Amino acid sequence: MRTLPKERRYETLSYLPPLSDAQITRQLQYILDQGYIPAVEFSEDSDPEQHYWTLWKLPLFGASSTQEVLSEVRACRSEYSNSYIRVVGFDNIKQCQVLSFIVHKPNTNRY
Repeated sequence: MRTLPKERRYETLSYLPPLSDAQITRQLQYILDQGYIPAVEFSEDSDPEQHYWTLWKLPLFGASSTQEVLSEVRACRSEYSNSYIRVVGFDNIKQCQVLSFIVHKPNTNRY
């Protein structure tokens, strides 16, 4: 068992090592399987009191495959590589965000 280095934790799954695109794809598949609407958000500040992130584009209402969402994540990474990027899942029945996880941190080559 290894102790993780002391660093700020952000969202769901932040205690895990950086996720690969294949692992992100599996999380995106869960979002789609549950019927949630995926969206990509970014923010330059990771302060826990920062509740409002900028939406990359409109939520992906018609997304039917993980590749559609992953391509938007990659596009956001290339445009805003100096920002934190996360994927959120919206439940249109409860009308709220039900999950989110970081897919990119600035100054790292992955995650």
